[in-house]
Amino acid sequence: MRYRRAGLAKVLACTAVLAAVATACGSGGSGTSPDGKVELTIATFNEFGYEELLKEYEAANPNVKVTQRKTGQAAPHHQNLFTKLGAGSGLADVEAVEEGFLSQVMAKSGQFENLKEIGPKDVREDRWLQWKVDAVTTKDDKLIGYGTDIGPLAMCYRKDMLEAAGLPSDAEGVKALFATWDSYFQAGDTYVQKTGKPWFDSAAQIFNPMHNQEDTGYFDRDDKLVIETNGDKKIFDQVTGAVARGQSAKLSAWSPEWQKGFKESAFATKTCPSWMLGVIEGNAGPEHKGKWAVTAAFPGGGGNWGGSFLTVPKQGKNKAEAAKLAAWLTAPEQQIKAFKAKGTFPSQTEALISPELLNQTSEYFGGEKVGMLFSEQANKVAAAQYKGPKDGEIQDNVVSPALTSVEQGTSPEEAWKQVIEGAKKAAK
Repeated sequence: MRYRRAGLAKVLACTAVLAAVATACGSGGSGTSPDGKVELTIATFNEFGYEELLKEYEAANPNVKVTQRKTGQAAPHHQNLFTKLGAGSGLADVEAVEEGFLSQVMAKSGQFENLKEIGPKDVREDRWLQWKVDAVTTKDDKLIGYGTDIGPLAMCYRKDMLEAAGLPSDAEGVKALFATWDSYFQAGDTYVQKTGKPWFDSAAQIFNPMHNQEDTGYFDRDDKLVIETNGDKKIFDQVTGAVARGQSAKLSAWSPEWQKGFKESAFATKTCPSWMLGVIEGNAGPEHKGKWAVTAAFPGGGGNWGGSFLTVPKQGKNKAEAAKLAAWLTAPEQQIKAFKAKGTFPSQTEALISPELLNQTSEYFGGEKVGMLFSEQANKVAAAQYKGPKDGEIQDNVVSPALTSVEQGTSPEEAWKQVIEGAKKAAK
């Protein structure tokens, strides 16, 4: 969805300490503390909204002490995860996994606990949307992760900027603009012609949700790379065509320039998975409160972009306790609290029909009932796109840089060649 390692000093320290404290240096510091408490570690990235929840868990379980390891972005978190899986030690008791890296974890599923066996018996699979469960179930029916959040797609836009271009900005009026990708790009042409300003933030931020709407992603279910035949070339051409017509602000997502772009009104529309609302509010600032709006009208009917799982590696010392913590964090009640804290939208079926969620509004987005809006969008997703080996690497390190290169002057034809060559190299 979203983007500390134990350093060398700790590794060296572990080899030097007495056996009496060796437990604390083992699998990420898990085990039992001197005062008899069960010590658990949980490794996450970006914002899961767990800070206050972990305090709540400790208060309800006074025999447990939980330490959160929080990495800023998804890529370094998962690099650390795979390195320590290979080393056979050093992982947290609970490890978060983002959907773009899930296939690599599933390929190593034997190194993770089957939560059907060690998890609390009252945790049933119908706690989650079925496609969320299917994504983390092995071919021999082992469940290696509990679903946290999802990223149902909507569209965010600046009402005042659309009005300045003579385009409709009310909830009903924008439906026609965002009905299909063709109508979206046509509206973008009108906007650019009327204002001389960009329509969206970056090519990659448009390509990714379009790609996620495809029946088949970069890999088919036999893990064969299919980027040349899955429809991505058509999407690539649509997006780069819009770039050529001046629709992109050419701001690389998560860069300082992109963050400033929200405050400086550098673009009028933004593809909006649920977790993007907090990003917009944080970057655009209070001066733009009420100017941004969010609508369920999304080109192509919606989809999902992002979402994660909590897993329990077999390296841990207190695996049953770790599974208990993961189960509690992914219960509907806790996931609603996480959504309120950081905008991570729940994947739990009870949460999606909870009045507490459905009545959740955003004053920043004009009082919109964002809980109800994204719940409806989540229920439009029939199945999650299969993410094959190196899916996240291809998206982050191959396709997105190629699209950025087009924004910087590379021809679309040359950039597409780079995509094919890079994807084949990554898939080896």
